[in-house]
Amino acid sequence: MRRREIIAAIATVAAAWPLSVRAQRAGQKLWRIGHLIGGTPAGSARVSVGLIEGLRDLGYVEGRDYVVEYRYAEGRYDRFPDLAAELVRLNVDVVVLGTPAAIPAMRKATSTIPIIMSNVSDPVGSGFVSSLAKPGGNITGLATSHESTTAKQIEFLSEILPQLSRIGVLANPDSPTTVPGLATARATARQAAIELWQADARNADEIDAAFVKFAQLRVEAVVVITDAVFALHRRRIAELAMKDKLPTTFAHREYVVDGGTLSYGYDIKDFLRRSAALVDKIFKGGNPADLPIEQPTRFFLTVNLKTAKTIGLRIPESFLLRADEVIE
Repeated sequence: MRRREIIAAIATVAAAWPLSVRAQRAGQKLWRIGHLIGGTPAGSARVSVGLIEGLRDLGYVEGRDYVVEYRYAEGRYDRFPDLAAELVRLNVDVVVLGTPAAIPAMRKATSTIPIIMSNVSDPVGSGFVSSLAKPGGNITGLATSHESTTAKQIEFLSEILPQLSRIGVLANPDSPTTVPGLATARATARQAAIELWQADARNADEIDAAFVKFAQLRVEAVVVITDAVFALHRRRIAELAMKDKLPTTFAHREYVVDGGTLSYGYDIKDFLRRSAALVDKIFKGGNPADLPIEQPTRFFLTVNLKTAKTIGLRIPESFLLRADEVIE
C-alpha cells in the first residue's frame, strides 16, 4: 500500500472512533454515566439536558471527561430490568435515574454502582434509603414533595372553579409516586368536600379509557399524578381533556407546554442539573451512602391561558399574576 493510501486509511479509522475517545485527554479517566429514562429520546430531551448543563457548570466536558450511556424505557416499565442490566454490563461509574419507576429494577441489578435517583416521593417510606441525612447502601439523590404539590393543585382548582364538586384523578398503579399522591389527593378533596374519582392507566389505550370514565362520571376537572407514562403521552392527555372541556393539573410545566391547563411543582430539568453535583462528588470518591438526599427548594406555577380559553375557563387576573409563567 502506498504512503498516501496508508495515511488515508488511518484517517478513515480515526474518524470512525467515538468522539469521546478522540477528544479525551491523555492519561485522564473517561467517566461513564448511565442515564435510565422512562420516556423517549425526543420527549425527554429538554429535561435530560439539565444533567449535561449541570456537569458543564462544574467544569466537565462531555466527550473529554465523561460519556453518557442513555437507555429509554419508552413508557414500558417492563423494560427497566433489561435496561438496568445493560448499564451494569457496561460497568458505568454511576447511574442517574430520570424516573422513580426505575429504582426497583436498578437496585436489583446492582448493589455496588452508585445510583442517583431523581423526583422520588418519600424514599425512606418506600424503602429505597435508610434516611434522608444518611441514605446507606448505594443510592442517593433528590426527593420530591408530591404530597404538598398535589394538595396545592386541588386548592388551585377550587380557586378557579368555585363550584367544584367532583374531581377525576389519573394514576398509574405501577408507579411509586401514585400511593403518596393519591393519599394526599383524597385527604385534600375530603377536607374541601369534593368527590374524588380515580381512573388507573398504564398505557395510551388505558388513558383513553380513563377519560371515557371521567366523562361518564361527569367530573369537572382532572388531576394527573406524576408518571413517566403520562409524560410520554402528555399531548394526548391534553387533547382528551380539551375535547371534554376539562381543566387539568400536573406537577410539571412540560404537560402545560403541551396543552395542559396548569401545573404546580418543581422543575425536573433543574433536578437533573442539581444531580450533577452528586455525580461530581462520586467522581471525587464520595460514597452515596453518606451523601444526604436533597429536596426541592422552589415550586413553580405555570398556566396555559390559551388552553383555558379553548375550554371556556375564565382564570382570574389575580391568579395569573401569581403564576411564574403564563403561556398565551
